[in-house]
Amino acid sequence: MDRILIDRLAAARKEHRPVVVATDLASGEKSWIEGGSAAGPVRIDETALAAAHAAQRDDRSRTIETGDGRRLFLHVFNPPLRLLVVGAVHIAQSLAPIASIAGYAVTVIDPRGSFATSDRFPGVAMTDDWPDEALASLKPDARTAIVTLTHDPKLDDPALHSALRSDCFYIGSLGSRRTHASRVERLKQAGFDAAQIARIRGPIGLDIGASSPAEIALAIMGEITATLRRPPAKAA
Repeated sequence: MDRILIDRLAAARKEHRPVVVATDLASGEKSWIEGGSAAGPVRIDETALAAAHAAQRDDRSRTIETGDGRRLFLHVFNPPLRLLVVGAVHIAQSLAPIASIAGYAVTVIDPRGSFATSDRFPGVAMTDDWPDEALASLKPDARTAIVTLTHDPKLDDPALHSALRSDCFYIGSLGSRRTHASRVERLKQAGFDAAQIARIRGPIGLDIGASSPAEIALAIMGEITATLRRPPAKAA
């Protein structure tokens, strides 16, 4: 791999940008795929672009055959997966280790010192900044999931405002349907439109009949995984 390509990969990683390097296995030439477009000497057709997108979604490099019979190796360079949890509550105590096992770097955000303690969250990154300030510093990207768990609009709403302005792939917020309806009205009053608000999963998590904090955490992690791994359904 040449020095220019290495420098570009380093810059992409620093900026949390997912990219794919496509290598023509016959010639050894390489092209750069990012954001649905490609650059470089290797011709990238629609088949290769679709395969690159699938490889990024699956976090799995692969060899493919293009529409004209060429063999390409698609090397995926994805930023790390991250989960940003607003609210150091009981559900978060179960969610953090589950997400960690699933490969996420977890950060718990809660300005309430009595909640966000190392005793309650051993080995978990924490910040006591206000949620919107924390998210501004953490810079959520397309490989980031954000959940709000406090039930307190003073904490959850600023986090949701920041999340909705980001490229994060998942936003979930704890609460009943009635709580979510009130949340939606506040977000409308804050200037967010219906399409933006629809990004929020509320009530949060897959409907598995969860009742305990650990079961709710499992339902949340299941929904995050489904959102990450399953391509969105196309309209008929």
